[in-house]
Amino acid sequence: MVAGVPMMNGAATLEGYVPEVDATIVTRLLDAGATCLGKATCEYFCLSGGSHTSMPGPVHNPMKQGWSAGGSSSGSAALVVSGEVNMAIGGDQGGSIRMPASFCGIVGLKPTHGLVPYSGICSMEVTIDHAGPMTRTVADNALMLEAIAGPDGWDARQQNVVTHPYAQALGKGVKGLRIGVLREGFGRAESMAEVDAACRAAAETLARMGAKVEEVSVPAHDKIGDIFMPMIAEGMVRQLTFGGGLGSGAFGFYPRSLLEKNLAVRDRANEFPDTVRAMATFGAWVLKTYGGRVYAKGQNLRPFFRAQYDEPLRRFDLLLMPTTPMTAMKLPEPDASREDWLHQAWCMLGNTSPYDYTGHPAISLPCCTTSEGLPIGLQLVGRHFDEPTIYRAAAAFEAG
Repeated sequence: MVAGVPMMNGAATLEGYVPEVDATIVTRLLDAGATCLGKATCEYFCLSGGSHTSMPGPVHNPMKQGWSAGGSSSGSAALVVSGEVNMAIGGDQGGSIRMPASFCGIVGLKPTHGLVPYSGICSMEVTIDHAGPMTRTVADNALMLEAIAGPDGWDARQQNVVTHPYAQALGKGVKGLRIGVLREGFGRAESMAEVDAACRAAAETLARMGAKVEEVSVPAHDKIGDIFMPMIAEGMVRQLTFGGGLGSGAFGFYPRSLLEKNLAVRDRANEFPDTVRAMATFGAWVLKTYGGRVYAKGQNLRPFFRAQYDEPLRRFDLLLMPTTPMTAMKLPEPDASREDWLHQAWCMLGNTSPYDYTGHPAISLPCCTTSEGLPIGLQLVGRHFDEPTIYRAAAAFEAG
């Protein structure tokens, strides 16, 4: 929300909605001296990792016209890499900061869940909502996080939040850092060999800089999607489709104007793109068939899956893998099949969505570019609220 500025969340159903207040992070950025230049296009209800579902039209990758900019924060990444803005905010429920950062070649951080207040931001599902900085450089990213992080007194997602002077982590190098190369993040069914090779080369570069690098395995990495997708689909139907996008049952800021606008959404479902129809139908089917048991099981298993990463993160300071197993793909043609349209929306989630579920902080930074000029994203994952270590390693790699 930016007071007095239209907000659409990529959706025709929100066209004409003008918030009367600023989101907490907008207030904080303005107080820190930022100038808001405009609003970015995102995917329709942020339900796509491509950049082909927004109501205004597809967002092209600034590095290659006709190719995807990633999603769902597609416009944020495109504006940053094109030089229109220095910094942008993205939302991340399955990778929507890091995937466009990977496809477009910028720095995008999904902070620890709850570090950045979500008050005044369109919500998909409170337990996986994240907002974070998207910038051209690691230094700008750290400065932006300093401005927006910390409790605001409204957001129930913010429990035991720990903040740091993030910019102070830069310039320290990686000597002595222990980095685990996550085996399951490579060689996936959807992986491109060139992406895997580039990210392994990046690990070798960090080793030459003085980091201690070795391979580590987290078998649960491949299993999280089986519970994550039906859980968030059911949660989204409860909160966004039927709950006005605000949810209930928790302390927080509930903008009535957004609630009233969202409540009209269900009467215009015929306008939804296939991505929204598919996710809403899936979530409604899960809810009707299992009566909330899938959502309950997904929430109950979160401590178990978080522990699967916490265990190696006791031995390693960071985990390393490709952000997206592939580079940007060509935008779907107008006559693309429904199957191709949906596949391109969700085929790149394998290495990003696990950390929305577990809440671990994760950054995507440019690794290199392919022979076709398409960026490859490198992902570093850290312990909860240990963004400084992520920035330390990211800045060292960026400096080369």
